[in-house]
Amino acid sequence: MKKRQLFKYLATLGAALVLPRLAASQNPGQLVKDKAQWRRLLPPSAYGVLFEHGTEMAGTSGLNSEKRPGTYVCAACKLPLFDAAHKYDSGTGWPSFYQPLTAALGTSTDFKLFVPRTEYHCLRCGGHQGHVFNDGPQPTGKRYCNNGVALDFVPLGQALPALRS
Repeated sequence: MKKRQLFKYLATLGAALVLPRLAASQNPGQLVKDKAQWRRLLPPSAYGVLFEHGTEMAGTSGLNSEKRPGTYVCAACKLPLFDAAHKYDSGTGWPSFYQPLTAALGTSTDFKLFVPRTEYHCLRCGGHQGHVFNDGPQPTGKRYCNNGVALDFVPLGQALPALRS
């Protein structure tokens, strides 16, 4: 790799690490808790995905087979993220959606696998949900590949949970 390419890569990486935090600090609706507070509120598997950027094993989420109408909410802060009408079986082993709810998600660039990927997170608490890819169905062509432990499902007709504060 040439010096110029290396500097460009490092600048991109630095921006990917800093810009989401700057954007989050400017979000007046943001819920801020330290990691110890989230750790006390969440099961270890959900905490690991949401706030340590982990990934659950493919095919392990009960939400993969969920077919009822309803709303998927952030497992940490309970912000509604996806309508069940936008869920589909992507064959990946994770719950997948082709469209999020308006003003629900933020994005950042993830270099965890050394190749840039678009990570998305709950706009309210910053919890890592998954990655978005350009191989989904129409009308959007997007695949929001979500960790099941990062979501809770609320069936249609049941009250949405109060946002966690």
